Amino acid sequence: MSDTVEPPRVRGTGALGTRTELPSTLHIAGVELSRSQSPPSLACWSGYLPGPPGSEPAGLNVVIEPAAPPDGATLRLAHDVASRFDELVDRAREYCRTRLREPGFGLTAGEPGLLDLPALPLAMPEATVWDEGGWAVRFAESGLGTADPYGILVTFDGTRPVDLQVLDGSDESDGLGGEA
Repeated sequence: MSDTVEPPRVRGTGALGTRTELPSTLHIAGVELSRSQSPPSLACWSGYLPGPPGSEPAGLNVVIEPAAPPDGATLRLAHDVASRFDELVDRAREYCRTRLREPGFGLTAGEPGLLDLPALPLAMPEATVWDEGGWAVRFAESGLGTADPYGILVTFDGTRPVDLQVLDGSDESDGLGGEA
């Protein structure tokens, strides 16, 4: 959401590189992410990307498992996602527009017509970046019944959407590791 090129920064108390000392704050593309409570096996930082006036801020999470400070590659990926957030969310929406038409996603009789609307009924996007180089956008709200109660997750390979998952809570992998 920002055109400013700024190297990611890590701020905390204590020496980085030790398993027990995790930064309390990450600064990525002008966004401050604060360390969130998480199980001891995870380290999670969450924050909000600013949006246009009157819009909901979008979430950004960085999740590291096992718990450790984020490495340079993870920080660079989070920076790329934050800097190009609007563009990448638009790609995720278009991917949903195509994939949700496939059998098996449980759309009701009237819902395929919603996929033809100029503004797809997917809202409250939140990006989660994992330490192994993966990342995803979750649309927390939707006008599609199939997306209840937890939304739709679009997984990316770099800047290309590659998978779509309806988060209904029935699979432990639905967890994103943090909430922004």
